[in-house]
Amino acid sequence: MDTINYQDFWAKNIADIENSRGIKAPSRAKYDFAIAYPDPDTLPLEELSESIRSSLLEQGRNLAIYPDPLGYEPLRQFISTKIKKTRNIDVDPNQILLTNGSLEALRIVANLVIDPGDIILTEDYTYRGALDIFRQSQALTIGIECDSEGMIPENLDKKIQLSKKEKKRIKLVYTIPTFQNPQGQLMGKERRLAILDITKKHGIPILEDDCYADLAFGQTPDNAIFSLDTHNSTLYLGSYSKIIAPGIRLGFLVADHDVIKKSMVVKSGGGYNELIASAVNSFSHSYLEKHINKINKKLKTKRDAMLASLSENLSGIGNWNQPKGGLYLWLKMPPSINLSQMQQLAFNSNIGYLSGNVWAADQTSGQNLARLCFGYNTPEEIDSGISQLTKILENEGHIS
Repeated sequence: MDTINYQDFWAKNIADIENSRGIKAPSRAKYDFAIAYPDPDTLPLEELSESIRSSLLEQGRNLAIYPDPLGYEPLRQFISTKIKKTRNIDVDPNQILLTNGSLEALRIVANLVIDPGDIILTEDYTYRGALDIFRQSQALTIGIECDSEGMIPENLDKKIQLSKKEKKRIKLVYTIPTFQNPQGQLMGKERRLAILDITKKHGIPILEDDCYADLAFGQTPDNAIFSLDTHNSTLYLGSYSKIIAPGIRLGFLVADHDVIKKSMVVKSGGGYNELIASAVNSFSHSYLEKHINKINKKLKTKRDAMLASLSENLSGIGNWNQPKGGLYLWLKMPPSINLSQMQQLAFNSNIGYLSGNVWAADQTSGQNLARLCFGYNTPEEIDSGISQLTKILENEGHIS
């Protein structure tokens, strides 16, 4: 029998998903502006080590049995208390499902609600992991034009009305209202309420992705859309990846009891890793608030370094925002400069970034845009990386 050629077995949408992911780099660039990593020097290794040891001593015998399908109850209780304090979300622990990163929570929601051909409305440029999942579910993603506060309500209303006129079913409005990924906007309370009013009017649920809400450099972000919703129409995603480490792969879904119960139908793999959950719970009670304050100070310094370097090198040529939190900013170059085509060239020179089309709901727009992350590199490295990126633009004849 001949060896099977698996090219004949791939699902029809795999090629589109693969192409949307951008460069498949074999390794990371030295100047890694591509991925929203935290600063490795801020990882609380000693505190985590202590938390793991204490969790093993106190809860280790429980590893002999399978974990709670919803996840470690003491951590769900902590999350319930925390999001009440910081996001004004009032839920009990049984409305929280621990997941293997926020991406698993996204996939659970997609599996619950999306049928092939359904419409998902998003910001015009949004989290590529979410776009991948929606496309894998064979949904059509439609982007809503944004301004400095995020999704524009009037444009959202128009797109909803147009889809209804075309007899297309909208299943979700997916939004990242706090330090939007990749554009960095921070949605104010009135904008959040306006988006909520529109979705209520049309009877469409909101999927609120709030994974960056703790990374605020100054003012506390306005309360979560979930907390403003009086009609039980919002699902909420959170994560520990950005406030402790991506490697722990811990996220959570917050929803109505019935939604959480139905989520267990599509969730695979049983409950979340009990050892990690108990260690994170121990760490959270002892160190989390102090740790968040520490990393936000460092991130603000790094953001300022990137803003200063962009001003020195690209002032009058490109435009960029000044995010009030998060791990990245949004660069806009003139339409004649194709940052997508330059991406591999830059990577070959040890500079990583992801161009706008990777984040585009329509999969093609944004060739002259890029997300630049400032979390991983030092301020000095950030300045060197931006300077080298400017030299590449000069060498390619884009600027002089």
